[in-house]
Amino acid sequence: MRKKSYNMLTDPPGRSLLLFALPMIFGNLFQQFYNIADSVIVGNFVGERALAAVGASYAITNVFIAIAIGGGIGSSVIISQCLGAGQKSKMKTAVFTTLINFLVVSICLGALGLFLNHRILGWVNTPQEVFLDAALYLAIYFAGLPFLFMYNVEASIFNALGDSRTPLYLLIFSSLLNIFLDMVFVIQFQQGVRGVAVGTLIAQGVSAVISFVLLLRKLKKYETDEPCRLYDGGLMVSMVRIAVPSIIQQSIVQIGILLVQSVVNSFGASVLAGYSAGMRIESISIVPMLAMGNAMSTFTAQNVGAGQLERVKKGYRMCYVTVLSAGAFLCVLYQLFGNVFVSAFLDAGNGSVAFQTGLDYVKFLSFFYALIGLKASTDGLLRGAGDVKAFTVANLVNLSIRVVVTNVFAPVYGIQVAWMAVPMGWAANYVISFGWYLTGRWKWKWEKVGKVTKRN
Repeated sequence: MRKKSYNMLTDPPGRSLLLFALPMIFGNLFQQFYNIADSVIVGNFVGERALAAVGASYAITNVFIAIAIGGGIGSSVIISQCLGAGQKSKMKTAVFTTLINFLVVSICLGALGLFLNHRILGWVNTPQEVFLDAALYLAIYFAGLPFLFMYNVEASIFNALGDSRTPLYLLIFSSLLNIFLDMVFVIQFQQGVRGVAVGTLIAQGVSAVISFVLLLRKLKKYETDEPCRLYDGGLMVSMVRIAVPSIIQQSIVQIGILLVQSVVNSFGASVLAGYSAGMRIESISIVPMLAMGNAMSTFTAQNVGAGQLERVKKGYRMCYVTVLSAGAFLCVLYQLFGNVFVSAFLDAGNGSVAFQTGLDYVKFLSFFYALIGLKASTDGLLRGAGDVKAFTVANLVNLSIRVVVTNVFAPVYGIQVAWMAVPMGWAANYVISFGWYLTGRWKWKWEKVGKVTKRN
């Protein structure tokens, strides 16, 4: 199949955004399949308790994934702006600076995670009957954290360079490898939770190495008149200023889920298993929404780097068309066939409480997926323009609503409050971010970021 080419600076905004976002959507779907393979396999071949153990670890592991993705996206804003401004040498320096920064960060976080493994599970009230399996899964995960970080950061760099296909191909490969290894270790060698953790670690390691080699080859194609440096402190400061709020923005949902997890865990292993299945389905469902937000971030960064602000507004309007259409489709799909999706994780006959919990979760949240798409697109525009304060505040409000509502009302009214609080946070986030967009102040922020990239 012939590849469709596009240019974010000259092509119709809707076309360039969609062509850029589609590989990201498919890539992120495979990323989720890559993540949920553990749950599907242990849920079907080991049992409900094994699924609960992986689910107890899932909220914790997603916080670290969000840090990697958020950091990569935040740093890629500078990379995209340098590329859009034609500063190829600085762009290469920004890439190398990003890789070095996150390699160091991932090693430190992995060591910290191994040290605090049992304490973290204790803080979120992990049920005793699944505690040891959850601790084993989490320990192996932390050991492979540098691989996970480097792959996700490298994928963000590819996207910043306008290449969203390479991460897609790598994800397809790594997802299939992960599923194969999981099945071998669990079904053939009867390794249970340990097997899926080791399979995931190996798949992540292979993906990270291959991605690094391909990235180096891609960078060689950019000819420069002046040599690039391996590290630049000035660019690092510029990246941190955008990356830290972006990490907060990407992490906020996962931190909220983690804090909510402690309440969910108190309802026991069966409810935890059902809730885990619902979270996995939610993570797949919001992929197109988050992908449009990330695409909007790159689109905005490249166009503001070239001084084309009106194109940003046109692209933003096209995001609305996409996310509203996707949200309507998902709502109809889960209302009609929600039980089919939950049954991929749980047997309705053998775990009726778990199954019904997952089904209730999926059906309720399906009405609100378009809302997170609107939120993600608006946040992406602000992030790409370098205007990070507004959406950071918005996401903190999002987190606060979810955590407070769940902790105060779930013990009184039941587990369903845990997912009812989700759209409340999304709505508040969107209202704040959209209100800031309407002020037009994001147009001024990019000039400050642009001056930094030019000076460095």
